[in-house]
Amino acid sequence: MKFSSRPRLKAESVLEGTTTGVLAVDGRLCVGYLNPAAENLFGVSEGHALGEPLHIAVPHFANHMERLREAVAKSSGFIERELEMRRGHDRPVTVDLVVTPSIFNKQNGLVIEATALDRHLRISRDEWLQAQFDAGRQLVRGLAHEIKNPLGGIRGAAQLLEQEFPDSLHREYTQVITREADRLQNLVDRMLGPNRMPVRDHLNVHAMLEHVRHLIEAEAGERLTVERDYDPSIPDIDADREQLVQAALNIARNAMQALEDVPSPTLTLRTRVRRQHTIAGVLHRMAVQIDIEDNGPGIPASLLEKIFYPMVTTRASGSGLGLPISQYLVHGHGGIIECHSRPGCTTFSIYLPLPAS
Repeated sequence: MKFSSRPRLKAESVLEGTTTGVLAVDGRLCVGYLNPAAENLFGVSEGHALGEPLHIAVPHFANHMERLREAVAKSSGFIERELEMRRGHDRPVTVDLVVTPSIFNKQNGLVIEATALDRHLRISRDEWLQAQFDAGRQLVRGLAHEIKNPLGGIRGAAQLLEQEFPDSLHREYTQVITREADRLQNLVDRMLGPNRMPVRDHLNVHAMLEHVRHLIEAEAGERLTVERDYDPSIPDIDADREQLVQAALNIARNAMQALEDVPSPTLTLRTRVRRQHTIAGVLHRMAVQIDIEDNGPGIPASLLEKIFYPMVTTRASGSGLGLPISQYLVHGHGGIIECHSRPGCTTFSIYLPLPAS
């Protein structure tokens, strides 16, 4: 009797597609493998991590090395539920951690599985941001329609009055009406955002960020330190350069203004690749994360959930339009902007889908 042979899947190809972060370490706790979900969860890249000691390759494990060494020595595993893992001053990630002894390169090693518990919370937040954005846009469009129609009538009436009473005294009043009507018209147009679809072309995100950096440094002068932390492996994306420059520049300018009274103001531009990343309910194989981070006082908790609504601002002189316009421009590229803030660290993260290779 003959049995039909079935092709076997390679273990790595299976692990590439899972949403659970998987790492393999040898007896010296050096990284021998990590899958895309682990790269995404801990914010590291395989190229930088392979062969490095675990606590250096993935700093989140720095405070857990003693227990991992004990697991290797005793060839025993363990499970930790709802474990908070932190890298420096970054936001912690909460995971269920399963450590299993294994043979790696003919020596005792460990397989580490990390299931992110806040993944579903982040997806829910993305969906909430999308709903917030849609509601805001609908509100602004309705408001713009109600304002623009009477504005046109007011401006036209002022022009007729100017023709009817051409003397200088009355002309001064009618010109004030015209100017104010034009100012309101411009404000409404800015609330609506660009009236064209993105004109996409190949775009290097680092070249775009460098342009933003030069503009910010020219405006801020020497008082502001701009640091860069780029991932050179990020491929080009198909995007509208002008629109993404505007989106990033709006955020960076807000950050610069928030740093006016900070003793050592620092703005950080950071890029990372995210694998198996969900944006507004859509799972993308790869996405780029662009962080614009400042060490300012932070955004008040009462405003954090409202900052993408038009006219919401913490500054008396601010228009409250920069962030809604940035969100609109990024949404036009299938992306989203998220914000996390605490005193001393505010991070705006732009997520954009990367083309499938």
